Amino acid sequence: MTTSLRVRPDDVAAARKLLRGIVSATPMLHSRVLSERLGGAVFLKCENLQRTGSFKSRGAYVRISRLTDAERSRGVVAASAGNHAQGVAFAAAMLGTRPP
Repeated sequence: MTTSLRVRPDDVAAARKLLRGIVSATPMLHSRVLSERLGGAVFLKCENLQRTGSFKSRGAYVRISRLTDAERSRGVVAASAGNHAQGVAFAAAMLGTRPP
């Protein structure tokens, strides 16, 4: 089976719906200093306000939620000790998945 790596607007909408109530809606703040320095409007997406401190839990939750019950029951592993691992651990706990 061939899987497209292209992310479509429908994929984004589905992820947004799935993540409602799971992750925080974070603000985008205008950076006056960066905007002046770069000569254009610069906005910062404040994903550091997520429970895990980054955006990584979004992708981890979406991916783990797509596993079958049998796959999820075998557990998940993250080859990371940073934000990615924190996102995977958060998502796995929310979805009832344990380490193998």
